[in-house]
Amino acid sequence: MPTFPTRLLERIRRLVATPSVSSVSPQFDQSNRQVIDLLADWLESAGFAVQIEPLPNRPDKVNLIATLGRGPGGLVLAGHTDTVPFDAGRWQFDPFGGIEADGRIYGLGTADMKAFLALALAAAQQFRASDLRQPLIILATADEESSMAGARALAAMKQPLGRHALIGEPTGLKPVRMHKGILMEAIRLEGRSGHSSDPALGVNALEGMHRVIGELLHWRAELQTRYRNPLFAVEGPTLNLGHIHGGDNPNRICADCELHIDLRPLPGMGLANLRAELHGRLERLLADNRALQLRCTPLFAGIEAMETSATAAIVQATEQLTGAPAEAVSFGTEGPYLNALGMETVILGPGSVECAHQPDEFLPLATISPTLDLLRGLIERFCVQSDD
Repeated sequence: MPTFPTRLLERIRRLVATPSVSSVSPQFDQSNRQVIDLLADWLESAGFAVQIEPLPNRPDKVNLIATLGRGPGGLVLAGHTDTVPFDAGRWQFDPFGGIEADGRIYGLGTADMKAFLALALAAAQQFRASDLRQPLIILATADEESSMAGARALAAMKQPLGRHALIGEPTGLKPVRMHKGILMEAIRLEGRSGHSSDPALGVNALEGMHRVIGELLHWRAELQTRYRNPLFAVEGPTLNLGHIHGGDNPNRICADCELHIDLRPLPGMGLANLRAELHGRLERLLADNRALQLRCTPLFAGIEAMETSATAAIVQATEQLTGAPAEAVSFGTEGPYLNALGMETVILGPGSVECAHQPDEFLPLATISPTLDLLRGLIERFCVQSDD
């Protein structure tokens, strides 16, 4: 079995041991400040200049930007500091233990993705600021798993960070240059209740939602005909009817009904245009029944699809270093926000998304050395050798 510096594994364990769950449910949501403080101490000791940026109206949630060297370009190594909630009763290992067993290190955030931040720092410690012609930036964000609030705050600052970026999400060390977006919408119909013995006494929102569902399925078929990308395992956009609730009793006309949908668009399908098309279709559908009130509400702001050009330097460098062609995946990341800041972004990290968000999440120890080699190669290419 490969051996690693004791300090690296201890840092991974300390990050895992520090709870930083983010959740849309307030009873589970936690601050990430303790994780950021750990990283800040380690990075400052390694010679980085560290900025800690609280999120607007959330002082307990913070981003960290750590910079080694100077210049207008350079490389950003990025990761989020939060994890999803967990059910301890389904874990065989302590979720906060960082236990080593079976050639793996187990714990919440080992794959997704606290361990990557420790690996990024370990790779960086081979270099000094005087070695770098362009800066190396380590970026740690808040709330990726719940709201993307950290990445949104970063994008709103419009602060240039670097020219090339790698987000260390678990991809099995294969580069990813494209992913689908996420749009989640609540569609609510409000009618009027009444005794079920006489339909004229009310306006049935559940029957109205039947029409809405039919329209959504027609729209899904149109989108899948209009948009295709063979680089994705599921080549077209998907639209899932995920949740519905309406009415309260079988002998009352249903007065309100709510449906939640999940739409995963391909690159080139902007969220604003999709929402406008969705709302327009449903408004036209229900125009003949003014007694039904339609309300559409985003369940969260959504994540745009990401596409980084196949010719981008970071894409080509990661393909060369891994020997694998850049792929397309269906899960979302903070990549679109980094691209919006003028960076060219690749998603690439150790571990598998298949064990993320699962009991007994783990990182294979055998992936640590190749990850360090990869990150050092990228730092050499974009910070030591590069003039751009």
